Amino acid sequence: MSISSEAEALRWLGEQHGDAMERLVGLVSALRAENERQNLVSRPSLESVWQRHIVDSAQLLHVSRETVPDGPWLDLGSGAGFPGLVIAALQPERRVTLVDSRRLRTEWLVRAAAGMGLANVEVVLSRVEDLVDRTWSVISARAFAPLGRLLDVAGRFSTPETLWLLPKGAKAQHELDELGPDWNRVFHVEQSLTDPSAGIIVGHLYGRTGRNASSKRGSGR
Repeated sequence: MSISSEAEALRWLGEQHGDAMERLVGLVSALRAENERQNLVSRPSLESVWQRHIVDSAQLLHVSRETVPDGPWLDLGSGAGFPGLVIAALQPERRVTLVDSRRLRTEWLVRAAAGMGLANVEVVLSRVEDLVDRTWSVISARAFAPLGRLLDVAGRFSTPETLWLLPKGAKAQHELDELGPDWNRVFHVEQSLTDPSAGIIVGHLYGRTGRNASSKRGSGR
């Protein structure tokens, strides 16, 4: 299945998440206004915002061969709110924590969540390296860092049950192939619904091996 237009994106969202459409419409409206004040997303991408940003985020709940587990969700480098804000809007019963190191972005995330009436969103202004150790049911990151670097800074938040959902664009398989042997993992690449050339790295991390093994909670066992 491929979603290649705004009409197809809206139709898919209506079929899959019709109860969240009012919240998502509010998010898109707020995004367009905020983008005039700070460069959250590229201006051309706003012309296909439903496909490029909303469905591109929402698909994380659907592309995995596995069931996305319940429980808290950590979104790293949330930026404009993708995918974290969309996930929170689709699943208001799930706690979603959005992390970004830029104050203007975190202020936007707080306003956007409030505008959608979401009480399940926590916004954290921090570098990932400075976050307190804690484990999560799901970890996502969209265009945040190369896979090896991402696992270096965020592997400690994972347990063997944690599901990683990482939109990686056209370099998804390359990044996975380039990941060294230090990480004991079971990852695969799913094709994006919104871009035939893009991939999403999906899977579980079981720990670190060899000389780089860490004793920190969540980094292995």
